[in-house]
Amino acid sequence: MSNSGSITGFYRPGNGGEAQPADARAIIPALADTRGLLWLDLFIRSDEDGRLLEDVFHFHPLTIEDSTSPRVDPAKVDDHGEYLFIVVQALTEYREHEELESVEVDFYLGANYVVSCHREPVPAIEAFKERCRRDGFILTHSADWLLHGLLDALVDEYLPIVDAVDDTIDQLEVKVLHRPHPQLLQQILIVKRNALRLRRATTPQRDIMNRLSRGEYSKLVSGEAAPYYRDVYDHLVRIEYLVEALRDLADGALQTYLSVVSNRLNEIMKVLTAAATIFLPLTLISGIYGMNFTHNQFPAYEDAWGFPVVVGTMITIAVALLAYFRYRGWI
Repeated sequence: MSNSGSITGFYRPGNGGEAQPADARAIIPALADTRGLLWLDLFIRSDEDGRLLEDVFHFHPLTIEDSTSPRVDPAKVDDHGEYLFIVVQALTEYREHEELESVEVDFYLGANYVVSCHREPVPAIEAFKERCRRDGFILTHSADWLLHGLLDALVDEYLPIVDAVDDTIDQLEVKVLHRPHPQLLQQILIVKRNALRLRRATTPQRDIMNRLSRGEYSKLVSGEAAPYYRDVYDHLVRIEYLVEALRDLADGALQTYLSVVSNRLNEIMKVLTAAATIFLPLTLISGIYGMNFTHNQFPAYEDAWGFPVVVGTMITIAVALLAYFRYRGWI
């Protein structure tokens, strides 16, 4: 594999030769070889890296702007006659305590070439390059088959992320029931946002695969390749169902957290209320004995047994109230 700056790729000659690395010098001859196959992968670091798209391929300026822009565009497919411009979204590596990030990947599909563009590293594309190095058979088909392989590799990365999010929700539910704390609430909200991001990524791409598989672009996507795009569409439909289930599970985990916290708060309030109720008559008695009466006007004020009797009465009242609360099941 040769590498000229941010360009890597493969070229299979139309005369039946084996696939070979492709660099900037091989692009023009490869494009002229209508029976061959060219795949270029562009790692866009600046607008200058996208100059090749304009100078050599003469792509539409709006598509070049989408490819070089740092923003992440929604998935779409545009028909420009001699080529298709397809925008899809890959996902970054899943980390339990972090939000998923989308990485835009743009594809140009021509009669004998595929150009992929992205501004961030995409593990699925790098893995597909390794497959091409090990197995040259992947590059023996036409450009629409190559594009299918790339799209299928990107979609295959979704399912492990969905499974990882599902496992995270299960762990959070166990932790919530054991000991809820504010940090768990933050993790649950991150999971909810990750599920939403998965849904936003899969739904538009599902529609794209449906359009590619039903013969809408028969000039560039052959009837033989269309069922394979349909298979990618089916994968996205299944992933979308799983993502909807994840959203329900995340909502359930949030409701469980709020319910557990509310129940714990109710238990605490019951204990505090019972304690306040028990001390209320004791405070009343001590308050009465703290009033400024003369000794002759207040019973048992000067007797030796007066203080123990009052204290004993207060203890008796407290124990009686505590026993009554336990009998009623209030504490």
